[in-house]
Amino acid sequence: MRQSWRNFLLRLVVPALAAGIPTQAASADALPWKNASNALVVDAYELNTIDWNSLLSDKRIAAFISKASDGLPESFSCTGDHAGDTVAHCKTMWRKYAVSRELFQTRRLVARAAGLLWGSYHLARPGNPVDQANHFLEYADPKDDEMMILDLEGIDPQKFMSLEDAQIFAGHIRARTGRYPVLYTNHNTARYIAAYRNDYPVLARLPIWYARYKPDVKGVFPMGNWDNYLMWQFSSGTNCSKRRCPYRVPGTLTDIDVNVAPMSRAKLAKIWARGNLLPAREPDPPLILAKIEMEPRASPAMDIAALAPDPIVSSSIPQSQVVRARRDF
Repeated sequence: MRQSWRNFLLRLVVPALAAGIPTQAASADALPWKNASNALVVDAYELNTIDWNSLLSDKRIAAFISKASDGLPESFSCTGDHAGDTVAHCKTMWRKYAVSRELFQTRRLVARAAGLLWGSYHLARPGNPVDQANHFLEYADPKDDEMMILDLEGIDPQKFMSLEDAQIFAGHIRARTGRYPVLYTNHNTARYIAAYRNDYPVLARLPIWYARYKPDVKGVFPMGNWDNYLMWQFSSGTNCSKRRCPYRVPGTLTDIDVNVAPMSRAKLAKIWARGNLLPAREPDPPLILAKIEMEPRASPAMDIAALAPDPIVSSSIPQSQVVRARRDF
């Protein structure tokens, strides 16, 4: 029965696609990083090795994004219940936090002094989204001309921040700074958010930093409210080795992440820290089909329709235990 229902929908949807869907624009071009007019952006976490003199010799690199905060703030009292860790491990995490934050601040000084655009991201985990937003703002201390990013790596609320909480995170950032963050995510997560964009009207309208380790993004955009990617992460340790790599950044190892923007350095600078929502659109036939193909959502969507057209969401949710998860696309 389910298969016949899908086949029926396909017969309805395919003609509609042929008649009404616009052709792909620049987002469909293969290997856009080979176009010298497109700006490149490097992003790094705390363990990436960087020789700054060598990296800055590559004049195509327009910006540098660094990992900032990760989930909920660490507890450094090392007394009482600290998530089952030993006191020794608690002290180790404290030292790691202190070192990583100092490294973050040093990288920002070097990058900005060299004229690079600067951005920072928060790795979203399960737990109170308001506490995580405050943790990010305290850690990164973002300036008005710096990009802020929410790194959302999946839709399983047991492993990653839930989509409802991600909206709250974004809204709290907007309430405190006057700007929304950019959304970093992979294809499966982006497709899900696009399909349910009426349920997640904030998340689905954030500019997208898209992770995909293939030579092109044909057939991906337009998707939901996204006509195109703001940035495309096309190279990382996933598809870069000593023998073969989509793009080698001087002064870095094969585990560095490299991104391309579908625009020049000058145009990227103009929109880098704007923090606006994208225009909202009504669902179209491809997304109706995508919703049927997907598994049921893990939790009911939060009702924030009354907050349009410029929704700001905030809440106070009980803190839950942080679940550590690795990046997996």
